[in-house]
Amino acid sequence: MDTILSSLDEDKAQDVLTIDLVGKTSIADRMIVASGASGRMVTAMTQHIIKKLKDMGIKPKSEGEGHSDWVLIDAGDVIVHLFRPEVRAFYNIERIWAAPTTVSNDTARHA
Repeated sequence: MDTILSSLDEDKAQDVLTIDLVGKTSIADRMIVASGASGRMVTAMTQHIIKKLKDMGIKPKSEGEGHSDWVLIDAGDVIVHLFRPEVRAFYNIERIWAAPTTVSNDTARHA
């Protein structure tokens, strides 16, 4: 995960958010959401992350490079979502995944 975060920092990614997924899903332990100012920037960030992961012996899977509006990189324990800002605002996936995993009965009664 540090490799991904440092790559995003080097590429000047915007609004980088890390979400802990432990206990929420079995697909990964962490999710990283970040924005790039343009499709070209999203493409560059994607290429850099994939190259660095491959150099570490990790074989990431990715989807969405063709349009570079929203690219998903599956690096095993870490899922990376790279967006153009307006696409990120539209889907707002961090709202879904950052929500609490459980609601107590007392909280549910007062809601």
